[in-house]
Amino acid sequence: MLLLDCSSLTVAIEIGGKTVFGASVGILMLETQFPRIVGDMGNALTWPFPVQYRVVRGATPDLVVRNDATELTQLFIKAAKELVASGADGITTNCGFLALIQTELSSAIGVPVAASSLMQVPWIQSMLPPDKRVGVLTISKQTLTPAHLDAANIAADTPIGGTPPNSEFSSGILNDCAQLDFEQCKKENIIAATNLMSEHENIGAIVLECTNMVPYAAMIRKATGVPVYSIYSFVSWFQAGLMPRRFSMELDDSGR
Repeated sequence: MLLLDCSSLTVAIEIGGKTVFGASVGILMLETQFPRIVGDMGNALTWPFPVQYRVVRGATPDLVVRNDATELTQLFIKAAKELVASGADGITTNCGFLALIQTELSSAIGVPVAASSLMQVPWIQSMLPPDKRVGVLTISKQTLTPAHLDAANIAADTPIGGTPPNSEFSSGILNDCAQLDFEQCKKENIIAATNLMSEHENIGAIVLECTNMVPYAAMIRKATGVPVYSIYSFVSWFQAGLMPRRFSMELDDSGR
């Protein structure tokens, strides 16, 4: 009679409890129709890892950016809970102005929340030399209020610049136009960034508030000469904690 020694066998038991696996980041999307090129948060090809999306019906760019986004809080909480139920381990949003509801979201849904690119500003500031400041580039300087800054723990005197209200970029996105001239949008973002630099001589880094600015980040970096951070850098960092990279425990061929 053959006896099987099971002492050396490894049994891998996986734990369930959700529907979707391998896509830890859940993205809450405003309800829009404007086109999104690669680099935009709402283009799934932007991400080097899988993400999950949920459209928050009724939450338009105009209502979130030009009006009081807190009035839509329950809509975002509902959609965030749906993402968590489907398998998301962390939640983010596609508008920096939603810093206003960071606390409400994180309190209601039980997983980490990275609501706004603006949340990067304090810890980027801590990395800069004492005589340098973080500058913020936004889609709507006119409506980015002290309440938004306070919600992201940003100093009230932080340098802020923005694309003009009547620009192709700002008006096209906030009015949710079905067509956008992306070459013109690129020019407007670069000009806005260089204007911000010229108005504030001590800027050592720029944070892009708007998630639609990501496609222009590299060009803004080249034009201004300072590091540029965005929702892409923020969510990439966020995801690295939700699903840490696995490393081999073995030595490589060189013996190291």
